[in-house]
Amino acid sequence: RNYSLFLKLPQDFASKFCAVYFKVMAIIIAGLGNPDKKYEGTRHNVGRDFVSSLQKKWDFSDWKENKKTKVLESFGAVGKMKVLLVLPQTYMNESGTAVLKYVTSKKGAEKLLIVHDDLDLPLGGAKISFNRGSGGHRGVLSVAKQIKTEGFGRFRVGISPSTPSGKLKKPTGEEKVLKFVLGKFSDKEEMEIKKVLKKFAEASGVFVEEGIMQMMTKWNGRL
Repeated sequence: RNYSLFLKLPQDFASKFCAVYFKVMAIIIAGLGNPDKKYEGTRHNVGRDFVSSLQKKWDFSDWKENKKTKVLESFGAVGKMKVLLVLPQTYMNESGTAVLKYVTSKKGAEKLLIVHDDLDLPLGGAKISFNRGSGGHRGVLSVAKQIKTEGFGRFRVGISPSTPSGKLKKPTGEEKVLKFVLGKFSDKEEMEIKKVLKKFAEASGVFVEEGIMQMMTKWNGRL
């Protein structure tokens, strides 16, 4: 991949070119979270952190802020497939307004993978879904509302504690839930998240090259 000439272009022009070209051509992988520094490392930002890791693993372009679309963008290719990584610079509940700039049709939504935290899954677990309800996740709900379809892929990262038998012990009540999702992982929990991250990186390659159905078939039994 040789993007050296593109990267020398003025930032404003590069961002405009990226938004137009990749909106039509690319696979989109978006990591949901909150942009402020105080939210870094929180459970609610795990989707954002996972997508950030792909930029390094796949040796994509440096992150550039597109102020028009309110996202950080990084782009490159996996095999022959063009890929755009997106980190909304809006707050979680407004994630859809950023994603809408890149996905404007149901067909386009099929090339979208949203990565986010999930209270309905245990820490250390994950699940890949397509065309499913938000499960109460406000970031996912915002995306579905803005692009007017639930027909997009989701990589759901479990964050809830569980008993040794596997029963979830997720917090209840809005105040407790908010405090929990905005809290940071312990060192022990970070070790579990890193295991999921490794699987996510491999599964994402399948999504890019083979699509969401093959990603679910090949990976849901291994997460």
